[in-house]
Amino acid sequence: MALHSGRHSGRHGRAGGGPPRHGNPLSTLANPAVGRDITPPLGRLAEDPVPPEVAYRLVHDELMLDGNARLNLATFVTTWMEPQAQLLMAECADKNMIDKDEYPQTAEFERRCVNILADLWHAPDPDSAVGCSTTGSSEACMLAGMALKRRKRLRGGGRPNLVMGVNVQVCWDKFCNYWEVEPRLVPMDGDRFHLSPETAVAMCDENTIGVVAILGSTFDGSYEPVAEISAALDELQARTGWDIPLHVDGASGAMVAPFVDPGLEWDFRLPRVASINTSGHKYGLVYPGVGWVVWRERSLLPEELVFKVNYLGGMMPTFALNFSRPGAEVIAQYYNFFRLGREGYRLVQQASRDIATDLASRIEATGRFRLISRGDQLPVFAFTTADDVSRFNVFDVSRRLRERGWLVPAYTFPANRTDLAVLRVVVRGGFSHELADHLLEDLDRLLPELERQPGPLQPAEVATSFHH
Repeated sequence: MALHSGRHSGRHGRAGGGPPRHGNPLSTLANPAVGRDITPPLGRLAEDPVPPEVAYRLVHDELMLDGNARLNLATFVTTWMEPQAQLLMAECADKNMIDKDEYPQTAEFERRCVNILADLWHAPDPDSAVGCSTTGSSEACMLAGMALKRRKRLRGGGRPNLVMGVNVQVCWDKFCNYWEVEPRLVPMDGDRFHLSPETAVAMCDENTIGVVAILGSTFDGSYEPVAEISAALDELQARTGWDIPLHVDGASGAMVAPFVDPGLEWDFRLPRVASINTSGHKYGLVYPGVGWVVWRERSLLPEELVFKVNYLGGMMPTFALNFSRPGAEVIAQYYNFFRLGREGYRLVQQASRDIATDLASRIEATGRFRLISRGDQLPVFAFTTADDVSRFNVFDVSRRLRERGWLVPAYTFPANRTDLAVLRVVVRGGFSHELADHLLEDLDRLLPELERQPGPLQPAEVATSFHH
């Protein structure tokens, strides 16, 4: 069921005269099959087909109303790939990932990607690690959470709970809702914007199925201290006997840290880390949507979650939530792994971090903003207005930047820090120093205008204005 408004139109054409609504009025003369204006239906099928070039033109024209993906600094999702990768994806758009007998090489590429990730994340034996591709990190998190809950159920206990920071992505709230797990969310406090070892351990008890640590918070781009959280759980087990596994949500950071922070221990080098997920369509540099989940060893994925399916003449194991899905993104992921290697990924991710830290410093140097983070972990940073700025706020800046095509989100932080509103910039492959320069130029241009506008009304002024 689509979650859209019920607005629709019964018009499949337009009665009366007047020029066509779309494009050059003379363009319809190029095709004798089109002698009238055609208005695309808004929620109903038209009675008759239209020529493919007409359908393309109408859909293409409406899509011009979308924002420019390359200027979208809100999204973590990849917005540029090499032409060769795009060609491979187009060639494989008709391949159903689940048909492993029909597309055995696509299945082999998936297996290789899992092994590559297991090796990249220091699994004790990458060849014995188990994992799969998914439609994105949300599905990957669901699978990891299901494994945590099922292993806990097999050990017995009361109502399961999952400990995590309030800064987790909404997929974890969904997991807890769908699978009847109590979410124990650690709120932000002062300048602590994510989970800490002390706050994580304080939320745990004998019914905790796991702790989720985020390698790269979407709120400010910071890494949660995975190694310190792991050590605190080790101490907790020594005191209480509670053996609580750790899952690392590395939707973004698991494809950044291995290349630019190789000495940082956050992955399977920590024995308590049971599973890791990442988004191939974020810093894995693939168009949406593809995610990955890997368990450090086969025993950590309960066998009862793996289904043996007789499909199209072959028995195959499956443990993803989705069944039919495209194979093109998996093939593109393997292309990137083969094309870039470790050094290629390092160069791309280091360039993104360099641009992020430089851009953050230059925004800070305007004197009108205060940095919340600096882009020196994920190439992502958040900033708010300086204390002495009273004429505008972050929402004004976001709105004015949008006039120039820049999509820079403004939002408030969650529980206990809803007083803090920030702007966030995500730097990823395809965002260059030149684009960063243009963003700064536009910001410098609009700041004087914002400072000349009337300041925000105080509550008493609002009341006075309303009565007059």
